[in-house]
Amino acid sequence: MPRSRGRISTRRGRQIPKKGAGSNYKNSWHEPDDHALGRSRGGWTTKAHAAVDGNGRLLSVVLTAGQAGDNPQLMPVIDAIAVPTGARPRCRPQVLIADKAYSHASTRILLRARGIRAVIPQRSDQIAHRRSKGPAGGRPPAFDADIYKLRNVVERAFNRLKQWRAIATRYDKHARNYRAGIVLAAIVMFWL
Repeated sequence: MPRSRGRISTRRGRQIPKKGAGSNYKNSWHEPDDHALGRSRGGWTTKAHAAVDGNGRLLSVVLTAGQAGDNPQLMPVIDAIAVPTGARPRCRPQVLIADKAYSHASTRILLRARGIRAVIPQRSDQIAHRRSKGPAGGRPPAFDADIYKLRNVVERAFNRLKQWRAIATRYDKHARNYRAGIVLAAIVMFWL
């Protein structure tokens, strides 16, 4: 039995009027992974995950689709760091300052195994869960509020990158071209 236009059926077979506009993305196509494009709240977007040094200079950048989470991309960003020192490149930061999106026990374990000091605030739900367990919840992870004040360096680095129109508004189809633009902008910013 065909449905009437503008109405949807429920499980009991009753016809109720459809409220609101339907989705504009009924026939969305799959975007290839090499484009690093994905659906986010703002539409088709790309997310740049980056590591910067204390002066706001880009150390590594990884691109993902807009809906990708931040925490799963932390280790690929750290693995991509290679600062030339004359001999073997330096690949491990001394301190990682990150926001609450990276506050996860598995992240802290991986960073501790690599000898990287983590300065990441806990989310309120994690604090409440730990406190609800009482003494069995353990002690909170170490957090240095003075060092965390330096996290704005990352935000300022992204702000400087977004001054480039081609980076703020992605014109490139392929992620490799977009990433090359980010790297080029980072090189120019390094010398200014």
